[in-house]
Amino acid sequence: MSKVIAIVNQKGGVGKTTTAINLSAAIALEGLDTLLIDIDPQANSTGGLGFGRDEDRASTYDVLMHAVSPDAAMLTTEIGTLKLIPSSKNLIGATIELIQADRREFRLRDALAPLREKFPFILLDCPPALDLLTLNALTAADGLLVPMQAEYFALEGISELVSTMDKVAQAFNPDLALEGVLMTMYDERTNLAQQVTANLQEFFGDKLLKTTIPRNVRLAEAPSHGKPVMVYDPRSRGSDAYRDLALELLERNGIKSPKAKERAAAEKKGVEFKFWPYNK
Repeated sequence: MSKVIAIVNQKGGVGKTTTAINLSAAIALEGLDTLLIDIDPQANSTGGLGFGRDEDRASTYDVLMHAVSPDAAMLTTEIGTLKLIPSSKNLIGATIELIQADRREFRLRDALAPLREKFPFILLDCPPALDLLTLNALTAADGLLVPMQAEYFALEGISELVSTMDKVAQAFNPDLALEGVLMTMYDERTNLAQQVTANLQEFFGDKLLKTTIPRNVRLAEAPSHGKPVMVYDPRSRGSDAYRDLALELLERNGIKSPKAKERAAAEKKGVEFKFWPYNK
C-alpha cells in the first residue's frame, strides 16, 4: 500500500509546487514508482513537468467528477518512474459543482483507492487555499507535508493549518497525520531563520524535517524549462537538497531505496556513484 502525502499550505509563495515537482521526481529517481496529482487550478506542477495547459485533455477535474478513471488521465513524464495526473483551469469551478455532489469530500480518496497498490508514493499538490479541493486532498492523504519560509508570518499560518488538520481528522480522516514541516528558501546565516527554526523545533519536535531547501537559482530556473531541477541541473544545490529530502522521507517511513544497494556497491569499489541518471 502506498503513502499518500498532501503538500499543503494556505499561504502562497512558500515553495509548495516546487516541492511537489522536485520531491516526486527525487523519489522516482530512487527507483520507486511515484504519482504526482496536480490539484491546483493554476496547473503549475503540470507546467513544471513539461506539459502545456490543455483544457481538452483529461485532468484532475475529470477524475473528481467521475468522468474518467485516474489511469485515463495519467501522463508519463521524462522520468519513467514518475507519472502525473495534470490539472486544468476547469478545477476553478469544481468547488461549486461538488457542493451538491454525493460524497463530495471523498471524491479524491475514492479515486485513489485502486492506485495505492501501484505506487509506493502518491503526492498531492494542493492550491494555496483551504477550500473543497484542499479538503479532498486532506481526506485522501495519510500525511501532510507543510513547506514554509523562515518568517514570523508563516508561524501564524501554521497554527491555522494544524487546527484545520485536526478538524478534518475528526470529521473525515482519523488517520491523517503530520508528515513533516519543511523549511524552504532557507538561509541559515540569518538570525531570523535560526530563531524561526528554533520556535518550530520547540513546537513540532521531530516533525520539523532535518533537510532544508536553500534559495537556488537553478531551482528557480527549472520550471521555465519544464523539468525538475535534478534533470535540469543534477549537480545544483537545489538538486542535492531534494535528494536529501527524498531519502529522509523514505527513512522516516521505513522504506529502503532501490538505489541504496548501487550506492553501497559503488562506495565499496571506490567508484563515484552517479546518483542521477542524467549526470554526465
